[in-house]
This record gives sequence, C-alpha cells and structure tokens, in this order.
Amino acid sequence: MTSRDLPAVLEALKRHYERTNAPVRRFQEIRGRDPWRILVATILSARSRDQVTAPLCLRLFERAPSPEALENMPREELEGLLRPLGFFRSKARHLHELTGVLRMEFGGRIPSTREGLLRLPGVGPKTASLVLAEAFGLPAVCVDVHVHRISNRFGLVATQTPRQTEAALQKILPPRRWNEWNRYLVALGQTVCLPRRPRCAICPLRNLCDRGRQESNGRSSATIRSAAVSAGRG
Repeated sequence: MTSRDLPAVLEALKRHYERTNAPVRRFQEIRGRDPWRILVATILSARSRDQVTAPLCLRLFERAPSPEALENMPREELEGLLRPLGFFRSKARHLHELTGVLRMEFGGRIPSTREGLLRLPGVGPKTASLVLAEAFGLPAVCVDVHVHRISNRFGLVATQTPRQTEAALQKILPPRRWNEWNRYLVALGQTVCLPRRPRCAICPLRNLCDRGRQESNGRSSATIRSAAVSAGRG
C-alpha cells in the first residue's frame, strides 16, 4: 500500500465503519461530543475493552455528569464503580486528581490545547490527540494499538512505536482526514484485522493491504500445489 492508495482506502474504511457493529461505534455514541465525557471515557478505556468500558461509562456519567460532581464523589464509591476495569484504582485516583486541576487551573473547563490536556493527571499523548479530534474537531492523529498495528500491516508505514507511527501518518494523511483514521482502524481492528489471526479473506482492504495480498498469494500457491498433486495422482 502506498499513499496513492489512500483515497480508495479511506472510502473502503468509511463504508466498513458505517456497516459494521464494532464496539467502538457504541462507545462513541455513549461519550457523544461532550469534552468531559470524551476525556473521561478515553482515560478509562486505556488497557480495557470497549465492550466493558462503554456500559461502565454510562453508569458513571449518570452519577457524575460534570467535573464538580465527580470531585464530590467519595473515592471508595468511584473505585467500586470502576472495579471491572484494569488498573481501576489508578484510574480512580487520576480522575479525582484531574477534577482539582481542572477547577484550579482551567476554571472547570476541559482545555482545548495539547499542552493543557497533557497537564491533566492520567492524560498522555494518545488521550490528548483523541480529545482534540473528537471533542474540539482539531486535526490530530490518535495512534492506539489498533492504529499502530494495522497501519504497519497495510504497509503504509514501517515503524516500531506508536509515536513513530503518529509522525509517519501525519506526513502522508491529508490533515482533514486525520480525525477519521483512528475510528476507522479501531473498528477494523475489532472486527476483521484482529491482532493474532486477521480475517484477511473478508477484509475490504485485502486487495490493497500488503498483508492481505500476501495471504491471497499464499492461498493461490497452495491451491496450485494441491491441484498439481491431484493431477499427478490421477
């Protein structure tokens, strides 16, 4: 896959996203466009599956629809609510700490700059990029495990770390499409391009993806060898 393939790739990814019932779609519906919801949901989703995080976020937002409400929630209650998540104690601590930072440094509002977001407890580059893109509509490439894995499988980049992938994608993706790349590749990664056993045979990108073409060529070669063996036996 090369950058020349990107228009066709983006359209195929968009169609797949709209047609599939990937968990990320439900997760995005729950967090909506509210910067507070997007920030909290993204922090909670780290090292947790969307299928677990999404319903938990619904319960949390009913109890704490604002930073003020969360700051007033007892830590024990918050930890109990977050218990199904990985690292729930550290996530509860980060959420409580960031409410204080928001109140004292940002007037209770979610900052709309990368620098401001990175000053919040529990917020790293990936979370900051997603909040900028989804909450404020600012161009940002959010690189999680799905985006890093699939971008390399495509053959679009050849990188070792998510930070390298982010830098590489910024050079080849049109800035106006940066915000789409994460949601499209997360949906593909949850349904088709699985970490260990990608389902290349049903992938809408199999004819453009380097890995997909290798799989197709491998199946074709195996079919030819099998036919040759059968003919020899005949």
